[in-house]
Amino acid sequence: MSIGIVVSRADRASEHIGEQLLAQGDWTEHEDEDRPDAAGGGTYYRDGPFELRAFDDLHIHLDDPAPAFSEAPRLLVFVSRHAGETGALLTGHFTGNFGEAEYGGEDGDLAEAAPSALSAYVSALDAHAPAGYDVAIEGTHHGPTALDTPSMFAELGSAEEQWEDPDGARAVAQAVLSLRGVDAHRERQLLGVGGGHYAPRFFRVLRETPWAVGHIASDWQLSELGHPRSNEARAVLETAFERSGATHALLDGDHPELARTVEELGYRVVSETWVRTVGDRPLPLVRSLESTVATVDEGLRFGAHVPDEPENWTAVSLPDDLLAAAQNVDGEATRAAVAGATVAFDTIENGTRARGAAAVPDGEHYGELVDELAAILRASYDEVHVHDDAVIAREEAFDPEKAQKLGVPEGPKMGRLSGGEPVEVGDEEIPPSAVLSEREERFPV
Repeated sequence: MSIGIVVSRADRASEHIGEQLLAQGDWTEHEDEDRPDAAGGGTYYRDGPFELRAFDDLHIHLDDPAPAFSEAPRLLVFVSRHAGETGALLTGHFTGNFGEAEYGGEDGDLAEAAPSALSAYVSALDAHAPAGYDVAIEGTHHGPTALDTPSMFAELGSAEEQWEDPDGARAVAQAVLSLRGVDAHRERQLLGVGGGHYAPRFFRVLRETPWAVGHIASDWQLSELGHPRSNEARAVLETAFERSGATHALLDGDHPELARTVEELGYRVVSETWVRTVGDRPLPLVRSLESTVATVDEGLRFGAHVPDEPENWTAVSLPDDLLAAAQNVDGEATRAAVAGATVAFDTIENGTRARGAAAVPDGEHYGELVDELAAILRASYDEVHVHDDAVIAREEAFDPEKAQKLGVPEGPKMGRLSGGEPVEVGDEEIPPSAVLSEREERFPV
């Protein structure tokens, strides 16, 4: 299965990127006498999985160039110019129209996206972009839309100076060639909804998480979509999910009616916190944990253990009093102990403190957690003992009642004595040891 590279002779940047592609690798020249030059026939080039063909029309007017290639491509890459007031920019996007088709394609139709390929392409752009160039992704826009082959645009912009720049064209070419061996899709893919055309939220997710992003309906495309509760809008949103290979939607901005429609269509709206927290955890496991322990947005966080089967874990209640005491001694070590013993655990205070329910691989790991928390307490208590039903901590501590009985007045002397300094009361010196009492705390487990 090949990767088809589509060059447009009507686009100088496209031609320039094509020239830079042919200057790299080990291309062989072939002839297709059965197809006109204008439609991708004539001379074409192959290098391993890549096949490059040139067409006379602008990309947006090509209905489906896939049949021009010598074998059915698994991915189509349209190398193209980017135009706009955005300075030197290397970008990529998918094609489609959430509403009326002003620049190619059909109304309310979208091409098959290639989310995993776009992620790999952007990562390669980061590595190859020349000095002075920014890297970005864009929301879905323009044609072609009649593409059942996963496809993407790889663009050089944003004006003639960059379209003629060999360094910029070479960077796009290198990023395209990095797609060798890359699948068009992956397990975790999102539909993006809302935000600006250059989609900063979705760009962050694509760069910083294992999730890929398919079609993006930017705010201006949402205005073209119309009311999200209409039958027409529902049909377009269904197509967007299908053409993105996505089961989750990430929203940028407040879109309650659209979110409601997404849920009614059988998909899930998730937050960026959810995406980042879930990361590469198996999604069936995430669903199982969220249905029993807590949802990610409620505070669920993941531990070090990933069971072989999504249901292969045991729900327990965390020893909250013991946790709180340990956190007051060493919060970082306490969090590490909880994560190291669990599959997942509930939290409070924006995910910073473990508390409540948890999932553990087995009872042995729960016991190890109790032992580790007890060890943390030993830095603050004189004695800590672990029993079957509780952790008992003892310490000798300043007893203000004893100090008062010995005549120590409230104020500086009381403060110095509680801090471990001897004080004089009348003609008598009161040592700190004289005002200590043993204190015992019991933490149920």
